[in-house]
Amino acid sequence: MLRVVVESAKGLPKKKIGSPDPVASVIFKDEKKKTNSIDSEVNPEWNEVLEFDLKGTPLDSSSYIDVIVKDYETLGKDKLLGSAKISLRELSSGQVRSLPSRNVPLVNESGENIGATINLVIGYDPPANAAPNPNDPQAGDATVDADGAVEGDGSLPTGGQSGVAGTRFSPGHLRHQVARAQNRHRLANKPQDFQIRVRIIEARQLSGNNVKPVVKISVCGETHRTRIKRGNNPFFDEMFFYNVHMLPSELFDNHISFRVYNSYSLRADSVMGEFKLDIGYVYDEAAHCVLRKWLLLNDPDDSSSGAKGYLKVSLFVVGIGDEPPVEKREPNDDHDDIESNLLLPAGVTLRWATLSLKVFRAEDVPQMDDAFVQTMKEIFGGEENKKNLVDPFLEARFAGKKMCTQIIEKNANPEWNQVLNLQVKFPSMCERVKLTVFDWDRVTGNDAIGTTYLNLAKIASSGGEIEANTGQAEVGFLPVFGPCYVNLYGSPREFTGLPDPYEDLNFGKGEGVAYRGRVLVELTTKLEEKADKMIEGIPSDDILVAQKYQRRRKFCLCATFHSASMIQDPGEPIQFEVSIGNYGNKLDTTCKPLASTTQYSCAVFDGNHYYYLPWAGTKPVVVVTSFWEDISHRMDTANIILHIAHHLQSNLEAFKTGILAKVSDNQLAEVWLKLLTQLIEDLESLPMPELEGRSNLTSLDIQFKKLRDNSLTTIKDGARRMREEAREIRDTLSDIESWAEKLKVLAEEPQNSLPDVIVWMLRGEKRVAYSRIPANQVLYSTYSEQACGQQCGKTQTIFLKYPMDKNKGLKVPVQVRLNMWLGLSAHEKKFNSFSEGTFSVFAELYENQAQMFSKWGTTGLVGRYKFSDVTGKLKLKKEYFMPPRGWEWEGDWFIDPEKALLTEADAGHTEFMDEVFQNEARFPGGEWKAASEPFTDVNGEKSRNPAEFECPPGWVWEDEWNVDDNRAVDDQGWEYGVTIPPNDKPRSWVPTEKVYHVHRRRRLVRPRKRAALAAGAAAERQVRGDPEGWEFSSLIGWKFHRKERSSDTFRRRRWRRKMAPEDRLGASAIFQLEGALGVDTDVNERGSKADTTKLFGANTPTVSCSFDRSHLYHLRVYIYQAQNLASMDKDSFSDPYVHISFLHVSKTTEKLRATLNPTWDQTLIFNDVEIYGDPQNIAHLPPDVVLEFYDHDQVGKDELLGRSLCVPMVKLNPGIDQTPKLLWHPIIQKGLKAGEALVAAELILSDKSGESELPLVPPKRSENLYMVPQGIRPVVQLTAVEILAWGLRNMKPYQLASVSSPSLVVECGGQRVESAVIKNMKKSPNFPSSVLFIKVLLPKDEMYTPPIVIKVIDHRPFGRKPVVGQCTITHLEEFRCDPYVITAEGAMSSKMALMMASPSKHVAINMEESRPLLETQQAEKEKETVDWWSKFYASTGNQERCGPYLRKGYDTLKVYDCELETVPEFKGLTDFCNTFKLQRGKNESGDDDPTMVGELKGSFKVYPLPDDPGVAPPPRQFRELPDSGPQECLVRIYVVRAIDLQPKDNNGSCDPYIKISLGRNTIDSRDEYLPNTTNPVFGRMFETTCFLPQDKDLKISVLDYDLLSSDEKVGETVIDLENRFLSRYNSYCGHPQTYCISGVNQWRDQLKPSQILENLARMKGLSKPRSEDNGASLFFNGKGYTLAELEKDKEIHEHLGPASERLCLHVLRKQGLVPEHVETRILYSTFQPTLSQGSLQMWVDVFPKSIGIPGPPFDITPRKPKKYFLRAIIWNTTDVTLDETSITGESMSDIYVKGWMTGMEEDKQKTDVHYRSLDGDGNFNWRFVYDFDFLPAEQLCLVSMKERFWSLDKTEFRVPPKFIVQIWDNDKFSLDDYLGTLELDLCNLVAPAKTPEKCSLKMMDNLELVAPNKTDHTKSLFAQHSARGWWPCSIEKDGERALGGKVEMTLEIMSEASAEERPAGKGRDEPNMNPKLDLPNRPETSFFWFTNPCKTMKFLVWRRFRCIFIVLVILTIVILFLAILLYSLPNYISMKIVRPLQ
Repeated sequence: MLRVVVESAKGLPKKKIGSPDPVASVIFKDEKKKTNSIDSEVNPEWNEVLEFDLKGTPLDSSSYIDVIVKDYETLGKDKLLGSAKISLRELSSGQVRSLPSRNVPLVNESGENIGATINLVIGYDPPANAAPNPNDPQAGDATVDADGAVEGDGSLPTGGQSGVAGTRFSPGHLRHQVARAQNRHRLANKPQDFQIRVRIIEARQLSGNNVKPVVKISVCGETHRTRIKRGNNPFFDEMFFYNVHMLPSELFDNHISFRVYNSYSLRADSVMGEFKLDIGYVYDEAAHCVLRKWLLLNDPDDSSSGAKGYLKVSLFVVGIGDEPPVEKREPNDDHDDIESNLLLPAGVTLRWATLSLKVFRAEDVPQMDDAFVQTMKEIFGGEENKKNLVDPFLEARFAGKKMCTQIIEKNANPEWNQVLNLQVKFPSMCERVKLTVFDWDRVTGNDAIGTTYLNLAKIASSGGEIEANTGQAEVGFLPVFGPCYVNLYGSPREFTGLPDPYEDLNFGKGEGVAYRGRVLVELTTKLEEKADKMIEGIPSDDILVAQKYQRRRKFCLCATFHSASMIQDPGEPIQFEVSIGNYGNKLDTTCKPLASTTQYSCAVFDGNHYYYLPWAGTKPVVVVTSFWEDISHRMDTANIILHIAHHLQSNLEAFKTGILAKVSDNQLAEVWLKLLTQLIEDLESLPMPELEGRSNLTSLDIQFKKLRDNSLTTIKDGARRMREEAREIRDTLSDIESWAEKLKVLAEEPQNSLPDVIVWMLRGEKRVAYSRIPANQVLYSTYSEQACGQQCGKTQTIFLKYPMDKNKGLKVPVQVRLNMWLGLSAHEKKFNSFSEGTFSVFAELYENQAQMFSKWGTTGLVGRYKFSDVTGKLKLKKEYFMPPRGWEWEGDWFIDPEKALLTEADAGHTEFMDEVFQNEARFPGGEWKAASEPFTDVNGEKSRNPAEFECPPGWVWEDEWNVDDNRAVDDQGWEYGVTIPPNDKPRSWVPTEKVYHVHRRRRLVRPRKRAALAAGAAAERQVRGDPEGWEFSSLIGWKFHRKERSSDTFRRRRWRRKMAPEDRLGASAIFQLEGALGVDTDVNERGSKADTTKLFGANTPTVSCSFDRSHLYHLRVYIYQAQNLASMDKDSFSDPYVHISFLHVSKTTEKLRATLNPTWDQTLIFNDVEIYGDPQNIAHLPPDVVLEFYDHDQVGKDELLGRSLCVPMVKLNPGIDQTPKLLWHPIIQKGLKAGEALVAAELILSDKSGESELPLVPPKRSENLYMVPQGIRPVVQLTAVEILAWGLRNMKPYQLASVSSPSLVVECGGQRVESAVIKNMKKSPNFPSSVLFIKVLLPKDEMYTPPIVIKVIDHRPFGRKPVVGQCTITHLEEFRCDPYVITAEGAMSSKMALMMASPSKHVAINMEESRPLLETQQAEKEKETVDWWSKFYASTGNQERCGPYLRKGYDTLKVYDCELETVPEFKGLTDFCNTFKLQRGKNESGDDDPTMVGELKGSFKVYPLPDDPGVAPPPRQFRELPDSGPQECLVRIYVVRAIDLQPKDNNGSCDPYIKISLGRNTIDSRDEYLPNTTNPVFGRMFETTCFLPQDKDLKISVLDYDLLSSDEKVGETVIDLENRFLSRYNSYCGHPQTYCISGVNQWRDQLKPSQILENLARMKGLSKPRSEDNGASLFFNGKGYTLAELEKDKEIHEHLGPASERLCLHVLRKQGLVPEHVETRILYSTFQPTLSQGSLQMWVDVFPKSIGIPGPPFDITPRKPKKYFLRAIIWNTTDVTLDETSITGESMSDIYVKGWMTGMEEDKQKTDVHYRSLDGDGNFNWRFVYDFDFLPAEQLCLVSMKERFWSLDKTEFRVPPKFIVQIWDNDKFSLDDYLGTLELDLCNLVAPAKTPEKCSLKMMDNLELVAPNKTDHTKSLFAQHSARGWWPCSIEKDGERALGGKVEMTLEIMSEASAEERPAGKGRDEPNMNPKLDLPNRPETSFFWFTNPCKTMKFLVWRRFRCIFIVLVILTIVILFLAILLYSLPNYISMKIVRPLQ
């Protein structure tokens, strides 16, 4: 336990107003605890104890606490006062238990002391048996408590301290989720362009010896690799681009994979480490990027291994419109501390975790295999088993890993009972576990059955979002889920052998349209645990535990269909099916038949545009009973939070509307207070359900409740504080919006096992459209009213969708209004209170008859039964109908004709055309005669003779029968065709007769229309048709009619029988309807079972709800105007009109011509709309008014522009004095906004007796056209609109002819004005008279202001005036002004005023050239150290590169990281006039902008005019305009450098050069392209001339040089020079900081500062500047300035000009003008027009030639590198590993040393070999000499080399200057052995040891541990020039670094001049001097045995074996002696014996 007693603080700084309210927080290992705040106190005393539970982990020596004191703020972030860091080293040693810390100083963010102190006492109780462990490797890790919840994962300190960068990376961080939701929400869900940029900077501490690392990066299936480098710390600095075009949701699930390989090794073991993260993770970071972070590399296969090295990367995800931030390289970047800059900070160390996914079982898996084999089995007597034709297995994917369960064959309800153990690094960078159930196929590929995701962010939490002051236990928890069912959705369940068109849905792409089963899974996470097996069985105990989670309860679902309207085409009869899971799916045979479908109905025309189903007072009802787990505790909580969020959202909308409409502060405050009070009240009065005693609780339920409770408390407290303390109401909007988002995230329930309710619309037997409704929305709850679903028991309007709709809702299949109720059957009685109307249940069957020989009977029924269902396919009998249990018959069978199925073609029409086709036939070449069926319909089916047609009652004939010849027919109306067997009718028809034609027909038509009703007469009911209830049809099918015709051959009638419940009353009785009513058992006897299963449920009872009375309503829709509609016609406009649809009625507005901003000003009145149901319910949830905007086309079909919904205001009492308010409603097209409509609607309950109380009829504009009445239409005011029409630019040709004589038409609010015509566009594209004026009535309310429409008309020969371009300006707010405040600033642009003022003669600026010789020499010398680049680097803060520049006090410039136009203070340089883009043409695809065809330069001023005509009008705004004639200008373009260009070559780089086009002039630098780079430094100035305004567009392109093919464009940027020229911000040439007349900052403008200041005064209408004291002081604009004051702290240098000019310049720089600058312009290409292709740093100067010659240009040529030489003398080595054993058994090595510089590996140099070193010593006296190019300013070497031998150009690399030395053992007949390496950074050299004894590996470790904050120049060899001593070489053994030897060297760096003065040769070659190297004094034993046999004998043989040799020689002599003795002895003895001489 760690206890911190926070006692008191002293001397806290005061605020500007009052004293702070201090609060202290203590952070330990990312856990944060707070004290209470103390009000208004600078010396607070808290005396509070904060406790941190260590969970058994002892403190380590590096532990510390952060103490932060903040000023407590109710709203917004608390403000940091000061902080302190206190080390706990003394406590960790265990010697002391208490650490008093008195008067600890507090520091601010920048580390400066604030003069305040704090007193604390820290106490520590070490854990039992814990020995202090100072080198604890786990220090700083998150620890795990018994529940598996992560601790120590707290939130960021709100002051944004960098010390604790905790929670962003934690898995379930709620704030992060909310931010992500908002971040990603802005992206349209359609495929779009993205660019992922990956920069690999360097790697460190890679494992292995003598490695050659290469990094492979894989993104979205595309892989790039870096160049191969050498060593364990390689420097890459390479950028890779990945361009993708895909859905954002798909992209964010992909991951970026980094793998480091050793290119030396075999592929099998070459992976050194890897790291993966989601692309979505990067996108969610600030600015969508991760900058210069270290990734920790792991071994992908070995989870127990530690870090395998580190990789430094920058990652960017660039979407449409994103600008990637500029990456800044810090000076101390090379030495940054890896731990502090890891992508995952140390506080959240990556640890191995096992995600254990228990997969128990699945249910309801649909059939996936063909029944062919099954059918064969059945033929041979096998069993029928259709439903089990599936072989399922489950696949889980996470972070690139994939695991599968076993395959269970032929089982639709498989039980796998397996655990899948996924090993991952945690917290993981990947978020979703993807679960897919597949059907295994032996032969073909496996088919996906359905996909679902477990989102770790939603099933885990860091707890960081809960402030520590709640005092709660930890609310963070690791990923945990279930046991719980997850539902699968995908394509419709019905199996066909054909390819499934919706197969993608089963992979989780798009919204699934049908339920496809469910899987019971459980997920747990264990940290630091390695699973023994990846897949194992679930223990039986766990299977038993999971049983309780499968307990089922019965649920009842009832849906009443009130209306189905907006059907596009009638077609076949329609029915609706409602299912939940498999229950209610009428085509699925596995569940009981249920009354889940409505009766078939035929659509009826609504009289205007749509069709609807004529249900009238009898509404169809469907009833579905189903069995699911009871998860009401989850659903209740989600619904309550949704209820709170819904309240908040609706109040928030009102608040936003108030802000938008600029209501008064008091009104706004009222809305705001209501919002907060409602929110606090909701949060207080609606507690979440308790979980105790619930049966199926999971640990996620408990954790999630804790999290939700705490989050809701936080919101409630925040709302209270806001209500009490907020100052500025509008500023609270963002906080309230974040609460709304937070509530939405909290309402998401991950463990939702209730499937969605799916409503299908079927046409005949075909599924057409669907809608998915989450079950919780309609679920009833007994807990509280708010816990019921939002739509439970309420009538809601839903639009059905087509499955996988490519057009995204372009066509609406049907709009359904239905009422749904879902609840437990235990609560079914509660349904009675929700139900409306009377429910009745019928059994029904059809009696069928056919006509044979003019008699009706059953004999001619082919394939039909006497009694059948409605389809005629199922045989039924009255006797077999049995009521379901609990029901009984009420009455007998009776005949009841079905009205809804009779399709009278004229239903709903007011005018109708009867048609019939007359047919004739012949033999080829014969006479035409009447055909066998002389009269048919259009499809060739038999029809009546025209004479038999009668005029129906209520209709009158308008004409006789006529031949229709307005078709492709001959003059008599005939069309001809050929019959091709087996058809008996021609398939196609032609209007000309040929000999071979055998058939002809013509169309006869007769129009009729409805007779007008006499006044007061009620509409008579139509004739009932046949008295016996028969319906007739010409052949068996769907088309039936009431009256018998001669052509009819088939008839049928419907019999029904009513049922009633036995014991229970009320509507809930319908839930007892289960099962079919009875099927004819004869069918079964015939053995064909298939039919019954196929059509089960066709004889389920039909349920309907009848309403005894309807109410009549009066609807008024006020449609005033629309704006920003899409352009659909070739003339850039549309001809819009609106279809307004309300339930079963619709009307159309008038069609307007050629406008995208139509003002209809129309009221549409719907009289007597009949709606069934309680008016109170209608008032509560009124039906929507649907507005569909169409573009009218003369030719072809009208095109949809978009759809909008408007909720009508309901008045149940017409007398209520309440008027609807016009509001803007978005028009949606394909899911995107396509304009706005200003509409309102009111629905008034009209009394049937009289209409006196209805509102007055609005005024008429013409017959049947009503206007929007007063009181609703906007209030208007007389307004002046002044138009400055300056000129037209870049007009593209129209209809192949250039635009030559255009004029401008401006329309606003119904008024129109036209400008004068430009006579000749080429000579002068400006308008001759520039100002236009219109008076117009505009609404006072800004919200209703109509747009200004600009049209450009070209005057062509023969009086043609086509519109060649148009532009709409919707927001006039920015142009509104006060006409009496004269802003002369806008009247004249600076440069123009200056030109008008300047005399016509040239102004000569004399620069004095005569300078003393000494000064000239000084200037030359200064050029070496100070250049323009010094200024540039000094301005970017790169002080290392700028040399002595800043010390001299020279100017810096402003580097903008954006275009000059986007700098806010310069207002886009459009202060004189704006540039409006003109558009033309059809906007066919919503994705693309319409074509830009030109630009208008102009501006507007909008101001009110007095209503009284007697009052003088205000003064005009546009006066004193400059001359608009052409000007010749000199333009200088300075291109500094490009950043991150998109590579164009296969090697991942490009060869860029610059091309500049201005008017007709083009300049490029192709001859000086820069090879193989994506960050080229151009340093070029281009000079050209142009005429403004004709040549206003300066286009700067970067191209990629290609030798053989044409050069590719990388990107381009366009600068409008005219804007720069006209702007009053003097953007033509930026003003420097000082006025210099020489040096690098020499003045370059044409006029001196004093002249510019005078012109500025004249332009602003101020008096001339007045100077005094010989120019030392100046008065301007009422202020006095003195030079002494302005140059007080400035360095005065010799280049400065006269004092008066300097003073004028200082004053000019205070006027907000453009300073001397470099701008960063983004490059775009046509290939990816929305994505950045890199950026260009540059600036432009524009000088009009009429003023004079400008100053000299700057020289920005890039710096050249200096040539340096490194001389390394290898003197000796010692302690080298002895790697060999000689033949004589000694350990030895043949040592040599190899060396090279990084990046120059081809210049490797070796010493000679020191053979046979027996003690590890080697003597060399050998010199390595390396020449290299070095950039001293950047401390990098410039290496130019060809990457491959076939490369054309050398590539330039910038690499750090590193020298690598390796020691090797020489082997003649095998590969040499590697003994050790040494890597020396020449800029940060490790100091050598003086003696070999002091030399050890620790020398090298110190460099890595003590990373200096900035480079220490004394350690640089470039500063020292030379160093001599001993350095250690290391080698890796068993994963540890070991000493491989020591080397003594002299390292010397010298410049080229020094090298020439003191020459030296390589090795010991001549010139061998400086110093002279003698031959090494090697021992005699050093030689090579093969080349020195004598020495070999001497040293190898003699030394070792000399004793043996001597003994051998003596032995030989002795043996010889003995031999001779033995040889001569017999002779001698015999001589002795014989003595022959004697």
